[in-house]
Amino acid sequence: MESFDVTDRARGLAVGPPPAASMEPTDEREYLCVDGFLTTLIDARALKTAFELRVIDRLAAHEAMAVADLATGFPGDGRGLRLLLDLLRTNRVVEERPRGVALSEDFRRALRFRDLLETKLEYAALVLPDFTDLFTAAIRDPETFRRQARTFRLFSYDRALGASAEDYEATRRWMRITTCLTKYEAGVCLQHHDFGGHERVLDVGGNSGEFALRICRRYPAVTATVFDLPVVCDIGRAHVEREPEGARIDFVRGNALTDPLPGGRDLVSFKSMLHDWPERDARRLLVRASEALKPGGTLLIFERGPVATGAPSYAMIPLLLFFRSFRSPAAYVDQLGALGFRGVDVRWIDLETPFFLVTGTKP
Repeated sequence: MESFDVTDRARGLAVGPPPAASMEPTDEREYLCVDGFLTTLIDARALKTAFELRVIDRLAAHEAMAVADLATGFPGDGRGLRLLLDLLRTNRVVEERPRGVALSEDFRRALRFRDLLETKLEYAALVLPDFTDLFTAAIRDPETFRRQARTFRLFSYDRALGASAEDYEATRRWMRITTCLTKYEAGVCLQHHDFGGHERVLDVGGNSGEFALRICRRYPAVTATVFDLPVVCDIGRAHVEREPEGARIDFVRGNALTDPLPGGRDLVSFKSMLHDWPERDARRLLVRASEALKPGGTLLIFERGPVATGAPSYAMIPLLLFFRSFRSPAAYVDQLGALGFRGVDVRWIDLETPFFLVTGTKP
């Protein structure tokens, strides 16, 4: 059953997603098919092993392969291969055909999003011990959980202020995850907001510049600035500079809570950023974003809503660990109202968990 915050109910803002009728399937959401192969730990672990041992690569190169041919060059014994294939078959990754073992058509479709599959497998594996060993602490004692969980060591934003090779590698590791997720989520956002009316975009906490890159690729008249921490900007600049749109994206280093934001923008965006901050700091970020906007400019927030637990799967483990961070849009709607924004709009978008898109116009 969906839960609703009392204050949200008064505004008509549901914590959960809107009725299913308002969530039309779209091509931009086709990547969600990958989660169907990440439902259980056993399914995901077997698939990760199949990638690591190049079983997926070899099968992808053939319509079908005899098991004896697949065993040739397999870095394990026959019993190991048979068990792995049995697990993959149970998970609908492979199927039996007259000429041997083959990737299923459904999995070949999901394999078009291989980078996302492998990223989700990596991310969930990294934080799995937090769920198996520390979930009681996450429920009972969030401060203890925060101190002990590797989830928060993975996203060590303080390392993004450093200068050592270790700082860069630690930052690069979590940026690979967030960049891949943004690559696909950005397409959904662009389907629900027309950036064609904007020319100068500021993406606060814009990470590798992937969100800005997707905007600039779709809209050739847009130039974008990413504002983020120093190491993030260095890695992000290298990420976009090899792309044709890279010349229209610049990076400004700084702390968005304390350092001046570039002004004169007609759109300021927060993509999966505000949930990282306590409500007081999130409010402060919105105030500063408003100051960076020209009159008539748009403030855009694209965030996950509170985690919906209707059918949790292995792929959702990283999101469950952040359950305290994801807010209802009501907090942002209230703040934009207090800042005088007009036409504040909330749109729910159903991805692997509910997202919302909040926009408003500066007077």
